[in-house]
Amino acid sequence: MSFLIRQTLIFAVPLMIVALAGVFAERSGIINLALEGIMIVGAFVGVLVVHMMQKNEIFVRIIENGVLQNWGQLQLFMLIAMLIAGVAGAVFSLLLAFASINLKADQTIGGTALNMMAPALVLFLVRIIARQNELRMFSGDAASWFMIKKTMLGFSKETSNFFVDTFLDKVYLTTYLCIILFVVLSVILYKTRFGLRLRACGENPQAADSLGINVYRMRYAGVTISGALAGIGGFVYALTTANCMANGDVAGFGFLALAVMIFGNWKPLNIACAALLFGLFKCIAAASSTLDINGDGVFMLLEISKDPTWGKVLNANFYRLLPYLISLLVLAFTSKKSRAPKAEGIPYDKGSR
Repeated sequence: MSFLIRQTLIFAVPLMIVALAGVFAERSGIINLALEGIMIVGAFVGVLVVHMMQKNEIFVRIIENGVLQNWGQLQLFMLIAMLIAGVAGAVFSLLLAFASINLKADQTIGGTALNMMAPALVLFLVRIIARQNELRMFSGDAASWFMIKKTMLGFSKETSNFFVDTFLDKVYLTTYLCIILFVVLSVILYKTRFGLRLRACGENPQAADSLGINVYRMRYAGVTISGALAGIGGFVYALTTANCMANGDVAGFGFLALAVMIFGNWKPLNIACAALLFGLFKCIAAASSTLDINGDGVFMLLEISKDPTWGKVLNANFYRLLPYLISLLVLAFTSKKSRAPKAEGIPYDKGSR
């Protein structure tokens, strides 16, 4: 059970933070379909920072002869990479903001264009830098460099405690940093003057403008915050589930995050619950053959896949399909009840009333 919860959080957290990114953009009145593309850019830049820091031997005094000297400093370097990935995502999202706000272009087409441009641009840069189709860490893997184990926190290997085994062993600091960031930004969005003004621009920009709120500036702020969060989410995905590797793909997490946002009805608490649900199915898809739910050594899903009758349907391919199938079913049954911001997708014209 500890493994299931731990892995579910690893898959759910990027979905959660990227879905919140979509909320910030759409609450300001801009449809951000470019979450997938921004995640790809964030993942590439974050991995590139890690790769370059390793290549220039910034880590050499922290890991000597394969022995970790200071795991806390490694977490600091990882945090720097995450912040730079967020900055890259914010800068890339400005293309959408400029097209949507200044040029009043169709926001759906603008987001789609960025989704098409991002993987092509990343693959082009990867081929230049790495001379291959993917960019990896210069040495080692993400688990050995950045994963926190209970022995690092003073617990012995023999310590067997549900809380320790679930939340403090074989985890990544980014998981908890993103949860804290999610809570803080949710409070800012719904409990501060800035959040109220941002949401007003997505509901009734004319009324907001009449009160002296600069709609253009607020929408730029919403899209920029959205881009930063999506960039961070892209790097967290690459670090925790792709072994800190960038290849111009994030396995559709950006589109899944859009489904989580709609399913959560643009509300942070609902989004968190939806992300955990989708994260659970992604966990099942990724670890169907090694998932021991009860800790009794029986891999239930693997045994089902070997069954002559059920195995033809409930096999590894079905479990990989499950998250996307669930997203379609959820959207089909909940989209009618969801309420998007009224002015979302409508270019603001200061002269119109």
